[in-house]
Amino acid sequence: MKPMNQLLSLHQLQPEQLHQLLQLALQIKHQPQLYQQALAGKSIALLFEKPSLRTRVSFDVGIHKLGGHSVYLDQQNGAIGQRESVEDFGRNLACWTDAIVARVYEQKTLEKLAASSGIPVVNALSDLYHPCQALADLLTLHEQCGDLATVKLAYVGDGNNVCHSLMLGAALCGMDLVIITPPNFGPDGHELQRALKIAASTGGSIQLSHELSAAAGAQALYTDTWLSMGDQADPAELMRRFSAYQVSTELLQRLSVPYLMHCLPAHRGQEVTSEVLDSDASLVLQQAENRMHVQNAVLVQLLA
Repeated sequence: MKPMNQLLSLHQLQPEQLHQLLQLALQIKHQPQLYQQALAGKSIALLFEKPSLRTRVSFDVGIHKLGGHSVYLDQQNGAIGQRESVEDFGRNLACWTDAIVARVYEQKTLEKLAASSGIPVVNALSDLYHPCQALADLLTLHEQCGDLATVKLAYVGDGNNVCHSLMLGAALCGMDLVIITPPNFGPDGHELQRALKIAASTGGSIQLSHELSAAAGAQALYTDTWLSMGDQADPAELMRRFSAYQVSTELLQRLSVPYLMHCLPAHRGQEVTSEVLDSDASLVLQQAENRMHVQNAVLVQLLA
């Protein structure tokens, strides 16, 4: 098993490595005093091409809790690859920092940073993946449901970067995942095949459907915004295609699903109603908190 030296996508991990990350995240969450100096003397660059609340704050605060130092860089420093090449950006950051956390528009930017810098790079969101979010989701499901290999999760909405990382994470854990989208809005075919291959070796399953009834009996129903940040689409057309997939209290009750999950930010009244988002069924704040704990586990694994 290759050691973990980057986190650009969950498909880089073996099932055992993912399990170890989740167990480490639980320990950091419940025994933080053991890790107060885990990153002492380490500096982490936080590189953001996109706006952020949860990702920026959870990394910044988490690094501080581990005794490390973070440096925030946004587009005021010049767009990555325009003022200077991505490769030069990475090489320079490697002169001063021990790792790079990057939230970018394109996955290839992360790959260039990793190749040029020679230091660990963590994907904090790209067009293809959102691995840190999926890790937080898996930790939340483990806390609520126990053994992930016994969990059925239903994802409803657009087959986007969050969906791709959930597919890979679920497959690595041996979970059953059903992805419910409008026609022509399913996940990327290459990412689906990658997840199916992993699931075949772990006992998990990935099912695609256009029908909400496929979510019946799931432990949780997961949704996301219908339009990913930075994407361009006709809002009226999106409403026409997606409105039947709105998650509500009535839907959860009809399908006998106890929990709602959402990576946030939510567009209330579109993909999810405020009633269910603010209800006892909602796990969204537990997911948000767990972002910090799983990200801390990733950084400890990479740097400590």
